[in-house]
Amino acid sequence: MADKQAIEEFYIENRTFPPLSDFTQTALASDSSLYEEAELDFEAFWARQARELLTWEKDFTSILEWELPYAKWFSDGELNISYNCLDRHVQNGKGDKVAFHWEGEPGDTQTITYNELLIEVSKFANVLKDFGLQRGDTVAIYMPMILELPIAMLACARIGVAHSVIFGGFSPDAIIDRCEDAGAKLIVTADAGYRRGEPSLLKINVDAALDSGASSVKHVVVVNRCNIPVEMKDERYHWWHDLMLSASPNCPAEPMPAEQLLYLLYTSGTTAKPKGIMHTSGGYLTQVAFTHKYVFDLQPETDIYWCAADIGWVTGHSYIVYGPLTNCCTSVMYEGTPDTPRTELRNGQDRLQWSKDRLWDIIERYKVTQLYTAPTAIRTFMKWGSEELKDHDLSSLRVLGTVGEPINPEAWMWYHEHIGSASTPIVDTWWQTETGGHMITPLPGVTITKPGSACSAIPGVFAEVVDDAGNKVEQGGGYLTITKPWPSMLRGIWGDPERYLKTYWSTYEGKYFAGDGVKIDNDGYLWLLGRVDDVMNISGHRISTAEVESALVDHPSVAEAAVVGATDSTTGQAIIGYVILRGSCDPSNELRDEIRNHVAQKLGPIARPKAVFLVPDLPKTRSGKIMRRLLRDVAEGRDLGDTTTLADANVVSAIQDGAQKSTED
Repeated sequence: MADKQAIEEFYIENRTFPPLSDFTQTALASDSSLYEEAELDFEAFWARQARELLTWEKDFTSILEWELPYAKWFSDGELNISYNCLDRHVQNGKGDKVAFHWEGEPGDTQTITYNELLIEVSKFANVLKDFGLQRGDTVAIYMPMILELPIAMLACARIGVAHSVIFGGFSPDAIIDRCEDAGAKLIVTADAGYRRGEPSLLKINVDAALDSGASSVKHVVVVNRCNIPVEMKDERYHWWHDLMLSASPNCPAEPMPAEQLLYLLYTSGTTAKPKGIMHTSGGYLTQVAFTHKYVFDLQPETDIYWCAADIGWVTGHSYIVYGPLTNCCTSVMYEGTPDTPRTELRNGQDRLQWSKDRLWDIIERYKVTQLYTAPTAIRTFMKWGSEELKDHDLSSLRVLGTVGEPINPEAWMWYHEHIGSASTPIVDTWWQTETGGHMITPLPGVTITKPGSACSAIPGVFAEVVDDAGNKVEQGGGYLTITKPWPSMLRGIWGDPERYLKTYWSTYEGKYFAGDGVKIDNDGYLWLLGRVDDVMNISGHRISTAEVESALVDHPSVAEAAVVGATDSTTGQAIIGYVILRGSCDPSNELRDEIRNHVAQKLGPIARPKAVFLVPDLPKTRSGKIMRRLLRDVAEGRDLGDTTTLADANVVSAIQDGAQKSTED
């Protein structure tokens, strides 16, 4: 039977963790009633969530209009996103509640209440109106993780201007592509943002972009974050603080149709041109508010929630800005990286030391109750070791979450034992830029979890595993599809409806194809296997990189691993592993062979890597994604492609040196 599977399954995980009774006693969801309600009538289920979680200026009578592949949710209703995030909480007596505890990488802090945030958002909305921006226009936002970023987003939503946030690690070419495609009339940026102790320049990239293209941009608003010298080149450039000084704090939120475009967020595709993913208002806000509330078991009166992502990605849109603020939550927002420089006085002199406990320090000081971070970060913490935790009290944590990629079981267990003290539920969430909000995840008071599994679809979302022909797979490996529309789904690709249809709806008739491999076990649990592009074909066996990586990290000497399939004249592709060892382990040929054999023992001989390279680090983007394309280039001896989005461009050279040394050994 195995050879008939679309993607073969090897890794079996039998450990289970039921919700603890102390947690379920107070959990918002502690039984299957939400699932049962949604199964009975999913449209009515989402309509109830929309009315209970949001405030509507005009109630809707239409729930769902579905003409494949286009959906409209609550289309005749009207609301304002900014009003739902701010005004109504202030009107309900919550104006003095903290919206964000913000912390800069150098250690500067700011606390902003809902009332203060409303004033700042209203003022910047008036700034945008003074520039002539109106409903239907687009603003690009290219900023560090500072409070002016969500302020700019909410100001756009207040007056019906769509925003397109561009991740601060992107190059001028990326700014040009996105601004030209979206027709952005204004860019909001900053002089720089702090990263690993130094200002990471931003405005200079905007300058370069405008010198080379992006002709639609008429104005640039610049926040002075790092106080570095910048050239305000011409009349297009304006300082944020000057504009806000004279702006009125009174800007009523304008009611918008539920299908009003809220934002564009660009994601890479199989072609050079990025895809402008379109998200609208009513349906999007309904699903992100629902999932933020129930997936994190939010108790807004007492919880301090922290999503340690970047707003430049969809995780930050949905679970730093829109979901938490809609639910009147207090959040932590942090500018920098987990390892940050700290000046210490030694022998009468200031010396720069690297601190690797910044996250734990923040959790302890703010009494964070929910931590939402990436598996890549967790594996980095594993590499650094649990010693970094010993001086910090993490007992305030109630729920742990993961996002961005499948989490391997050993990283899940480390998170569970060392961060969660073996008593804190973990919600491993699967979703995409395109889906807008969580799609597959446990509910912490309901689900018996398995390490490494995202478990099952949320109430109101319908997932199905299919084989190459589109037939439903009851058990085994296949491809993840969604069979019914959901409120936060993308409404298309900006300016390219044909590409939208071809990319997401043409592979399996009537189904949204996520582009991810998945396996379903005997209990019906879903195990994400990563992008289909990351499936290797070894002598006709389709093997997921995620399963081999999980087996590698299962070895006690391995802290982190990445796997690629490299061209091989005998097997078609060969498995090449790149491994970071735990700090106390010495590299050797014997250890490499031991690690290869460990994979064979866990998964079978077919999955044994042809080679294992011991490397100091892996090539990652600033969002923590491993760039396997570059590892494949190294394995096949090719010239490297674009490395501009890497967090540390020197990593690839170190990997090449390590791979060369491993080959010589």
